[in-house]
Amino acid sequence: MKMKFFSRQVLFIVVVIVLVIYLLVLFCRPKNLTRSDSITLAKNLTSSEQKSTVGLPLRLKIPVIRVDAVVEDVGLTSAGAMESPSGPATTAWFKLGVRPGEFGSAVIAGHFGTWKTGQGSVFDNLHNIKIGDQITVIDDKGVTINFIVREIKSFASDADSSSIFYSADGKSHLNLITCEGEWNKITKSYPDRLVIFADRE
Repeated sequence: MKMKFFSRQVLFIVVVIVLVIYLLVLFCRPKNLTRSDSITLAKNLTSSEQKSTVGLPLRLKIPVIRVDAVVEDVGLTSAGAMESPSGPATTAWFKLGVRPGEFGSAVIAGHFGTWKTGQGSVFDNLHNIKIGDQITVIDDKGVTINFIVREIKSFASDADSSSIFYSADGKSHLNLITCEGEWNKITKSYPDRLVIFADRE
């Protein structure tokens, strides 16, 4: 009987030690997350902690270029690209990413160029934005969230622009994207993409 009791004690101690080691490894490992881990972490944070407090974007305002536009929500096309806004005067938030104001990079797109009707597009003057300018998003809870432009970059239409859609620095970002360059009548597209990177104020 004493031997059995002793064996159970040893087994219990071994289990406790293994559990402690596991917890130490789990919570004390170096924070060198891979890109895949970072994206997963951002999604988990968004779904579990933030969406109850951050509203859906309704309007986008850029005072310096006189933009005050409705924000729609869009997903992906069948080809795997971000869908476009429904018309020239509206903008589109990528709903599969984070909301403006959440940790991570929220993305809002808008059209560029003159339509067949002669109407211009909401982001025709986006190229006039400068570093330090303010961008404002108003959500469905009536909350105003301000962002300050940090960086302005151009990408070729076939370049890897995945950095627009994610970040892992634990901060809140808003990235605006539109077309840029001369209209190609053959491909019916623009050659470049203009991206405005902004940080929450």
